[in-house]
Amino acid sequence: MADVKTALVISAHAADFVWRAGGAIALHQKLGYEVTVCCLSYGERGESAKLWKQGGMTLEKVKAARRIEAENAAAALDVHDIQFFDLGDYPLEMDREGKDKLVDLIRAVQPAFMMSHSHYDPYNTDHAYATKVAMECRMIAQAWGHKPGEQVLGAPQLYLFEPHQSEQMQWKPDTFLDITDVWDKKRAAIESMQGQEHLWQFYTNLAENRGNHFRRNSGGQAGGRPARYAEGFQSVYPRTVDEL
Repeated sequence: MADVKTALVISAHAADFVWRAGGAIALHQKLGYEVTVCCLSYGERGESAKLWKQGGMTLEKVKAARRIEAENAAAALDVHDIQFFDLGDYPLEMDREGKDKLVDLIRAVQPAFMMSHSHYDPYNTDHAYATKVAMECRMIAQAWGHKPGEQVLGAPQLYLFEPHQSEQMQWKPDTFLDITDVWDKKRAAIESMQGQEHLWQFYTNLAENRGNHFRRNSGGQAGGRPARYAEGFQSVYPRTVDEL
């Protein structure tokens, strides 16, 4: 239906959307959005150490395991659609054919907003590359001369979700989202990522810390809305408003 609102999350690896935007995904699905997740890679080479330590492991076995984890996480978050581009990781690279495929997806989804990684990540250049590609493909999707006759993209906001070590990434949140009502869904999605169990508690603690920031910024000191869990985002483009 044309009046259904949509969103698109572009994830460098198969687990990134869970840690960094799982709450936003589940919340917007609950609000009636159709959220599509695009995993550019499975994170099979660089983000699957636990799997590689098992005997007899192969690249295809790792990919298959990570896909199952991502699909289970997506189900826990009520994701509308999840797509896997299988571009490889460490490094993540995309040619013109791959970019055209992402442009096609952006135009098909027509997202009210998009999400991807921080602009800078010295620990994992795949993350920053995914956002560079997301911005480039957003631009192409807006071009009337790209596949003339197709519906062009409007101007959706691109939110950069929180990196693992935000103080090292030049990432500064300007938006906090209360995800308390869907925290159980995010935690279930987190626990679907069996290959990275070492991150479960880290992202639980982070959600609690951002909940504190939400409370302090929503009402000053301790007087704000009692959000227990939240996610932080940095917006790329100006937001247009009628009043402050």
